[in-house]
Amino acid sequence: MEHIVIIGNGISGVTAARHIRKNSDHKITLVSAETKYFFSRTALMYVYMGHLTFKHTQPYENWFWDKNSIDLKEGFVNKIHTDEKKLEFKDSSSLSYDKLIIATGSKPNKFGWPGQDLGGVMGMYHKQDLENLEKHAPNKEVCKRAVIVGGGLIGIELAEMLRSRKIPVTFLVREASFWNGVLPSQESEMINKHIKDHHIDLRLSTNLKEIKSDENGNVKSIIIEETGEEIFCNVVGLTAGVTPNIDFLKDSGIELKRGVLVNRFLETNIADVYAIGDCAEQHEAIGQRRNIEAVWYTGRMMGETLAQSICGNKTAYKPGHWFNSAKFLDIEYQTYGWVFSEESKQVNETYFQWQHPKDNKCITISYDVNTRKFLGINTFGIRMRHEIFDRWLTENQSIEFVLEYLTDANFDPEFYKLHEAEILAKFNQENNTNIQLKKKSWKRIFSF
Repeated sequence: MEHIVIIGNGISGVTAARHIRKNSDHKITLVSAETKYFFSRTALMYVYMGHLTFKHTQPYENWFWDKNSIDLKEGFVNKIHTDEKKLEFKDSSSLSYDKLIIATGSKPNKFGWPGQDLGGVMGMYHKQDLENLEKHAPNKEVCKRAVIVGGGLIGIELAEMLRSRKIPVTFLVREASFWNGVLPSQESEMINKHIKDHHIDLRLSTNLKEIKSDENGNVKSIIIEETGEEIFCNVVGLTAGVTPNIDFLKDSGIELKRGVLVNRFLETNIADVYAIGDCAEQHEAIGQRRNIEAVWYTGRMMGETLAQSICGNKTAYKPGHWFNSAKFLDIEYQTYGWVFSEESKQVNETYFQWQHPKDNKCITISYDVNTRKFLGINTFGIRMRHEIFDRWLTENQSIEFVLEYLTDANFDPEFYKLHEAEILAKFNQENNTNIQLKKKSWKRIFSF
């Protein structure tokens, strides 16, 4: 029986522990300096917004870990002695292992801004961030204004959280349009408008210069780089992306780049040491994926994959077709396959786009202009079925096939208005075709 030690009790570490336990009697120890018990990071925003309590973010009861013989150790790892197979903790205690899994996740980016460590400056990633937010922004009387720096998914979530308590928000985005490095311009512009419609002061092409302090060491204001304008605020949210949380590994002998370098089997250069989740960096990217993927579901998949290898069934990490989902305030977003911003498109790629004339709904379908092969789809305000697009991507279906059977992919609740006929009509008009909607399965026939 080997001792498996896992540093980090986020989704990747906990998934690895659960699946190792399912398939073996190895001794397992989960190490965490953040919280004793696993919780869902993606649900933190709903605690602040009053929809959940923190307890509701814990998928497992506290007795689950003892019942499944998974030991928990609270503590901050200072150093890993790979030659001795031993962890050294900040309190000078130590822990030996036979196999080590590094699953330490990410931390918010900081770019050396003056004042970035003042009270009231925070990310929105850890439980401690939620506690800081409650301290500095419990209501609009205490927090007169918040400034968010960085236009990613965490930034828009933090903006929604603060607005739920009526706190005024200024949102600094360095790009010319929100998330335009990821989204096609039609979609990015729709999100710009939606943010402003929620009474958020969106500042595009705007950078932070410094954060100024009051007499107590807390945030007083920020200065904008381009204009020198001072904006008075009590909270600054730093949401300009994340970085693998690996500072403690620098003298370990484990090969590092931006993250912990791993091969397809999630192995590091040191025998019996592995890395999974946000902190893992592939030596070579898998297809068009990034070498580091700070995404919930890929962390879970890495945990499941590595557990197989730990238990004797050596398995390569194969994440399959790219997909993701998010929510921009009231607009749900899904993506399957690859839909790039205009600047990142390949020469052979083109888009078909449809946007509702009044509602915040649109789709973008990417396809190969020469072969007609379907490459990916973005949907805003229309829910689509993951398993169907995953299959169509595997089958290398054409853009025409996807549009013919688009109704089968729709996952909106019954009695929602369907738009497939309008979408197909636009495609036919633009391409001088006469494609008809078809169905391979029974679908809803009622709509408003």
